[in-house]
Amino acid sequence: MSKNKIQTSREVKKLSRRIFSEMILFIVVFNLASFLIFYLGISFYQMFSFQEWDLLYRLAQWFQLRMSILIPGYLIIGNGLLLLYFWRKIFSYVGSVLEATESMYQQNDQLIVLPRQLQATEMKMNQIKLDVKRNEQIARAAEQRKNDLVVYLAHDLKTPLTSVIGYLTLLRDEREISEELQKIYLGISLEKAERLEDLINEFFEITRFNLSSITLEKSRVNLTRMLEQLIFEFQPMFKDKNLNCELKIDPEVYWKCDVDKMQRVFDNLLRNAVNYSFENSPIEIQATVTNQEIQI
Repeated sequence: MSKNKIQTSREVKKLSRRIFSEMILFIVVFNLASFLIFYLGISFYQMFSFQEWDLLYRLAQWFQLRMSILIPGYLIIGNGLLLLYFWRKIFSYVGSVLEATESMYQQNDQLIVLPRQLQATEMKMNQIKLDVKRNEQIARAAEQRKNDLVVYLAHDLKTPLTSVIGYLTLLRDEREISEELQKIYLGISLEKAERLEDLINEFFEITRFNLSSITLEKSRVNLTRMLEQLIFEFQPMFKDKNLNCELKIDPEVYWKCDVDKMQRVFDNLLRNAVNYSFENSPIEIQATVTNQEIQI
C-alpha cells in the first residue's frame, strides 16, 4: 500500500472515530439529562401536597398512568433524532468532499474549503489541485518548447538550402568560372546538401526529442577558420544584396564547443543579418578573447 493510501486510510479512520465518539457522547449526555429531569420532577412533585382538583396533580396523575409508554417513547424519539443528526452530518461531509472533488480539476486558483473537521482532507485535496495545475503548466511548456524547436529547425533548413541554390545558380549563370572554382562550389553545395539531409532527419525525429536530455559533444575547434568558412559559404547571399562582410579576429583562436550546434547558431545569426540589412551595407563580425572568454 502506498504512503498516500495509508495516510488517507488513517484520516478516514480518525474522522470516523471522532464522529462516532461525538455521537456516543451526545446520546449518553441526552439520556443522563433526561433521567435527571425525570428524577427532579418526581422529587419536586413529592415535596408538596395537592388537592384532587389541582391542575398539576391531574397532569402528574395522567403522566404516571402513561409513564411506561411516555418515557420509552421520549427516549426512543430523542435518541433517534440524535442518530439522524449525526447520520446527516456524515452525509454532509461526503457531499462536501464530492463537491470539492469536482472543483479539483477546474481551471481556477480558488482553493478548496471543507468543514473544520475535514481539515486534513482539505489540505490534501488542495495539494492535489496544485499538483494538477503545475503538471498542466509543465505539459503546456513542453508543448511550447516542442513547437519552438520545430520552428527553429524549419528556420535552420533554409540556410543550407539557400547556399545550395546560390552556388548552383553561380555555376549555371557564370560560364567563365575556372574548373578549380567549380570544384569548390560543387564541394560546398554537396556539403550543404548533406547538412540539409541531417536537419531533415532531425526534423523527423523531433517527436522523440527531449530538451532536458540534450548533451553537448564538445571538441576543440579553430574559431577563426569556422567563421571564415561560414562567411565564404554565405557569399552568394551577400552578392544578392551587395553586402560587404568583414571579419575581425586573431589569426588563430581556438575554443571548446559543440561544433554542430554552434554552427547552427552562427548560421542563424548571419542569415538574420543578411535578411535585415539594407543593400550595399556592411556586416561586421568581431571576436575578442579576454580572461579565457570569447566575446563574439
